[in-house]
Amino acid sequence: MKAIVIGDTHMPKKAEGLSKRLVSELGQADLIIHTGDWSSLDVYEELSRFAEVKGVKGNVDNVEIVERFPKKLLLTVKGFRIGVIHGDGTTGTTEKRALKAFEDDDVDVVLFGHSHIPYLRFHQKTLLINPGSPTDKRKVPVNSFVVLTIEETIETSFKFFHS
Repeated sequence: MKAIVIGDTHMPKKAEGLSKRLVSELGQADLIIHTGDWSSLDVYEELSRFAEVKGVKGNVDNVEIVERFPKKLLLTVKGFRIGVIHGDGTTGTTEKRALKAFEDDDVDVVLFGHSHIPYLRFHQKTLLINPGSPTDKRKVPVNSFVVLTIEETIETSFKFFHS
């Protein structure tokens, strides 16, 4: 199972469309996971052309996204429990808010966004991943997304690129 994890697309404000680099990976995806701040339902519709799309709402999404997607999502893929949240809030760091959201859910992985900064680290027994942004790199020099290969193990690969 190949899952593409993206977030903070902020389209069309930050980009008119998906990059060629991302589209080439989406064409091979079994699942696409969005960590929020889509900005428009058009992003969901575009991603849906490639594979099944799951995701959460972010703090700048329009009403169509807010009504369609939850704030927090739990997925089970190949026996792994994956939590998805945007990570916005007012207390603590984005990472701490993401972990706290799933503290009672016994997850293997937490996927989050909001900061636009790629992140990969274990916090005790939970793998915490922020894919960065494929369209709005902000404080980092490149755009990014994550490829998760999920079978008996989870393999994580960041894809960094210039748009």
